[in-house]
Amino acid sequence: MGILGWVMMGLAIWHFTIFMPDRFWGGIVGAFVGSLIGALVVGLIIYGVKVSALRIPGEKATDITVILYAVPGALIGIAAVYLEGMRRERAGTQHRAASE
Repeated sequence: MGILGWVMMGLAIWHFTIFMPDRFWGGIVGAFVGSLIGALVVGLIIYGVKVSALRIPGEKATDITVILYAVPGALIGIAAVYLEGMRRERAGTQHRAASE
């Protein structure tokens, strides 16, 4: 149940990327993937630290606080994809300017 909550939280946060300029590596799909992977990985890490074992919370262990573990991960994932897209965009313009 925890994975379902983390994925849904990552998906919900991903929707706010429409307010940002489209400089994501891979476009809006790249932002989607970054958000989901970040939410899953960080949610799993935070929950693993809490219970001292790397496992997925079941139905009885899933509550709103467990779902909120995905928020920093989704934001980190989106930021990583955005920064990589900006880096690639900047590198592409430098290569074009040097070849002209």
